Amino acid sequence: MIRLIASDIDGTLLHGDQTEIDPRVFAEIDRLAAKGIRFCPASGRQYSSLRRLFKPVADQLYYVCENGAVVFGPGNPGPLLAKTSMDRTLAEELCRDILAVDQCEVLVSGVNTSYLCPKEQDVVDHVRYFVGNHVVESRRPEEIPEDMVKVSAYCRQGALAVEPLLAPKWRPHFQVAVAGEKWLDFTLADKGTGIRALCAATGVTLSEVMAIGDNYNDLPMLEVVGAPYIMENAVEDLRRRFSHRCLRVEELLAGL
Repeated sequence: MIRLIASDIDGTLLHGDQTEIDPRVFAEIDRLAAKGIRFCPASGRQYSSLRRLFKPVADQLYYVCENGAVVFGPGNPGPLLAKTSMDRTLAEELCRDILAVDQCEVLVSGVNTSYLCPKEQDVVDHVRYFVGNHVVESRRPEEIPEDMVKVSAYCRQGALAVEPLLAPKWRPHFQVAVAGEKWLDFTLADKGTGIRALCAATGVTLSEVMAIGDNYNDLPMLEVVGAPYIMENAVEDLRRRFSHRCLRVEELLAGL
């Protein structure tokens, strides 16, 4: 029996340049809630960005944010159920390494704020207006005033091109995941960590969770749940591992 559905956002509920979720998804979330099945966005995005995306149903959802580093419960705002912080000294060194890579910007995530130390203005506009995050600019990573839960490299030449430059040094310390065409994420947590924390807080077992994803950062979540589904256009590694597919999330939800 499925009691909780966790879904990735970018590439799963949103495709290409889409910035709004299909209203049919909200209708299905309401219908499933009446049956006792809760819904949880599971994303590299921050809490406030996810709440805006799911505005019609925002107060009833659970949220696995920042690739599993932050977990919130229902409400406005919902309670913080879990937070996994990075070692500050290592995180600051990682930030400096990212900034040293040509055409790369660093984004540091707090619980509900994105901190940027921009070399060029386009990354600020992208994170603030396209992604929809609450953004604060900082002169230096060392001046960021709260715990760092995720450090991300925004790679103008593509995350796959930058991963070999950064991952070998930092994989012994952090989870490293390609989170989209231009994003490379570093955390102590992953989406599997977030789902486990959410299950512990709610009493739902992992076998009662359905998860839907399309990219490498979804793998830890897909591996731990009882009902993993991937999008038809998921990356090849996920297509080799998981047999259950869907073309549209709202169609999958309608069948439950």
